[in-house]
Amino acid sequence: MSKPTKPYRTVDARPSRESLVKPGELVDLIEVTPLTLTDRRIYNQLLENAWEAIDKPVLHVIAKSELRGSHNSNDRVGESIERLMSAIVKVEAVWEGKAAIERVQLLGGNLEMARSDGLLEYEIPPRLRKIISNSTIFARLQREVMFALSSKYALTLYEMVQKRGKLRWRSSEKFSLEALRGVLGVPKGKLTSWSNMRMRAIDPAVAEVSALSDYMVEVLPIKTGRSVTHVELRWWRKDGEATGKAERALQFASPGRRARAEGRAEEVAPSPRLRPRPGWLDRQGASLKTQTYETAKLRFPGYDIYFVEGEWRSWAQDKGPSGDPDRAFLAFFRKYAEANPV
Repeated sequence: MSKPTKPYRTVDARPSRESLVKPGELVDLIEVTPLTLTDRRIYNQLLENAWEAIDKPVLHVIAKSELRGSHNSNDRVGESIERLMSAIVKVEAVWEGKAAIERVQLLGGNLEMARSDGLLEYEIPPRLRKIISNSTIFARLQREVMFALSSKYALTLYEMVQKRGKLRWRSSEKFSLEALRGVLGVPKGKLTSWSNMRMRAIDPAVAEVSALSDYMVEVLPIKTGRSVTHVELRWWRKDGEATGKAERALQFASPGRRARAEGRAEEVAPSPRLRPRPGWLDRQGASLKTQTYETAKLRFPGYDIYFVEGEWRSWAQDKGPSGDPDRAFLAFFRKYAEANPV
């Protein structure tokens, strides 16, 4: 008699160059303390950084420059860390075969070095580590999409769809209106009517996720009597042509992405963040992916990314070809930035 196969554990999933892994229990959580878009992005980065030992009682270390994005100041990082420490969330879990509600903190104690180019040392709370260790469902999030979405409602909706998108037996799910408010993190006393919630949170989020991700999304109201009491979330994977449009949309600047998502613009100028790659680099090697340069620009503001690329290519000249040059460059950039703070 064959042994029953063990369920695939979330901690066995591996992040890739383009994507990170987020446990499903941390996607459909209920925020007791509302978080911001920046808080959610930073938390995803903290999870990714800790992933190799996320279910172990160890300390994790990350450079603050990786968390602050395009901002030169670390003030926002500190504010986000404090909100994440004080955030209490409700997580639906299964213990001993029975449904349960876990109330946990998202982030444990931490130590922030005072220097602007310093490190953040942090830990994942014990009860949350246990939830993650027992997780068998996860969302795979594309980094480029995560940083392109412009509201916390859009990011949360994107995570919800990524968690469910590969289910073969389902392409929709019903939520009570209050449950959806909780998952989206709508603050108490805000967007109290369905019309306001739909106009301010749901419709813009649906438009962005449909424009930038691999899925088309709908959120349809369900009435009990005259009142909307439930909604149905629907998703379906795009065909090749629509996927190509999403990839092109990611190349546009943030205001342009929003305008295209809402159907207000036919053409918007591409993002001006990257200047042309200088010709002298062509003699040292082929260009890396545009996404790699964008990531470097985002993670390491204030640096000349092409100068650092030249330093990397000189350093790697005698070390043989890399199997993943884009990832190798970003790893080198991280060490370079730590050794040469701006």
